[in-house]
Amino acid sequence: MFSQSCKYAIRAMFLVAQRSSEGRFVGIKEVAEGLDAPQHFIAKILQDLSKRGFITSAKGPKGGFLIDVNQRNTTLYDLVLAIDGNKLITSCCLGLKDCSEKNPCPVHNDFKPIRKKIHSMLDNTKVCDYNDELAQSVFYLKDAGIGPITN
Repeated sequence: MFSQSCKYAIRAMFLVAQRSSEGRFVGIKEVAEGLDAPQHFIAKILQDLSKRGFITSAKGPKGGFLIDVNQRNTTLYDLVLAIDGNKLITSCCLGLKDCSEKNPCPVHNDFKPIRKKIHSMLDNTKVCDYNDELAQSVFYLKDAGIGPITN
């Protein structure tokens, strides 16, 4: 559904929001380990998120990444739109270029409410919405069997 970059960006935003909720910067290595993801790939994603204003970065030994009060209100839709564009919401689920209301594919009308529900969920979910659950290990950002994130 999302590109690999978008999946990692969302997961990284959740992790950094949760871990930086007390004002501390989170390093690239900590994010990569917390997501069980390649460090170089996470570094590129975090740098891109910083350039786009979704996340704050600071250099130096106490540096890293932090999500401030305003950035915590970033919606998942904002992230998806910035990284993957709006194709999830606007494109044909069968991949047809000319699918539309006037020229629908076989599943166009059945997929419309699903698309609306996905858009609504993404638009109504903020990066900070799961901080407590992540801290309590109710939700996980790694694949099953790896274990919960720890503070």
